[in-house]
Formats: sequence, structure tokens, C-alpha cells
Amino acid sequence: MDQILGTIGDAIGSVFNNPVIQFGLQLFTIYWVVLWLAASYWAFRDMQLRTENPIVPYLAAAFIIVFTPVLFPLAIFAYRIVRPQERIGEIYERNLAEEAMLAEIEAIRHCPSCDRRVDSEWIICPTCRTRLNRVCPNCAKLVGLDWSLCAWCGKDFERRDVAATGAPVVTAPAREALPEPAPGRQVPTGARTSIRSTTQPGGARPAAARAADPLIES
Repeated sequence: MDQILGTIGDAIGSVFNNPVIQFGLQLFTIYWVVLWLAASYWAFRDMQLRTENPIVPYLAAAFIIVFTPVLFPLAIFAYRIVRPQERIGEIYERNLAEEAMLAEIEAIRHCPSCDRRVDSEWIICPTCRTRLNRVCPNCAKLVGLDWSLCAWCGKDFERRDVAATGAPVVTAPAREALPEPAPGRQVPTGARTSIRSTTQPGGARPAAARAADPLIES
């Protein structure tokens, strides 16, 4: 039995003593060490893409180094379990997509009273009859209720237009009140008729009629 074991040991020793086998083992050892160091660098770079903390990538690389070239595959397996599942770029893309979706939802106009969807060209909400827009009196374009001037024609809604006319405004004089006749004095019927006929619609009477009328003179 001892002779058989000795023969097997001599055969294995002769194999390992072969220069080709020794060179191959050296290459494999170098490759394994390089793979160990590359795994630590990969953990460092991968953690940089998944966190904004500047210290955590160094801790991930040190975690791979501590497991030595013999056990570093177990360290890689453990690292893949505990690392963040999303990268920073993926998180930013998701946030941008959510913001774009929210902006699109907010861009859809809603009625301020009933919160139903309305069209931008509607003047009144058909559900609650809330006024949404108004029409510019100058260009007949739809404008917002909070606009101070029309964006289409430039009409200022806060300043009222004053009609500039060259002729002065003439107001009709007030109608003169006829004095009451003195007690005991009667005015003939013909005189009353003549007074009414000479009186103008606006209350003003011709100067000749006023001079001839004895009741107006004082």
C-alpha cells in the first residue's frame, strides 16, 4: 500500500515539476490576482454610479480586498446583494419622467370651480357656468380674465377710452318755472295757451315771447 501511494506521489510530483505545468500555474496565479484587483476596482466604480457618498465606493473596494484572492468571489456575491439596485442616472431619469408627466397633467386646463377638464378656447364652463375667458372688444380674440391688455392687438383693458370730440357739449337749460299769479288775479285762457305754445320742448322760451309775457316780468 505504501508502495502504491509512493508511486502516485512520485507521479504527481513529476507532473508539477514539469516546467510547462509550473509556467501554466504561474500564469493562472497572476490571472487570479489580477481578477481579484479588477473585482475591487469594479466594485469601486459600480458604487460611484449608485451613490453620491464619496466614501462608500472606497469601502466597497476595501471589502473585496479584505477577502483575499482566495475568497473574493464570495465578497462579490455579497456585494451584489447589498448594493443599491438603481443607479443615480436611472433615478434622475425616473424623476425627470415623473416631472414631465406632472407638467403634462398640470398643462391640461381645469375649471377653477368644479375642477373638470375644460378647453382653452371655451368662454364658460359648461358644467358650473364659471367664466373662463373673455372676448377682446377690439379684435374679438379670446383673452384671459386676468390679462391687463390684449396680447393680440394691445388694447389696454384697465384704461377706458374717452371719445375725443372737437365740439363742446351743450346742455339744455333748465325749464323756467312760471310764477304763480297774484291772489285775486286771473289769467285769461288765451294767455295760458299762448304761453304753452311759445314754450320750447327743452324748457327754453324765445326772448320775444318772454318779453311779451306780462306774467314773467317781475
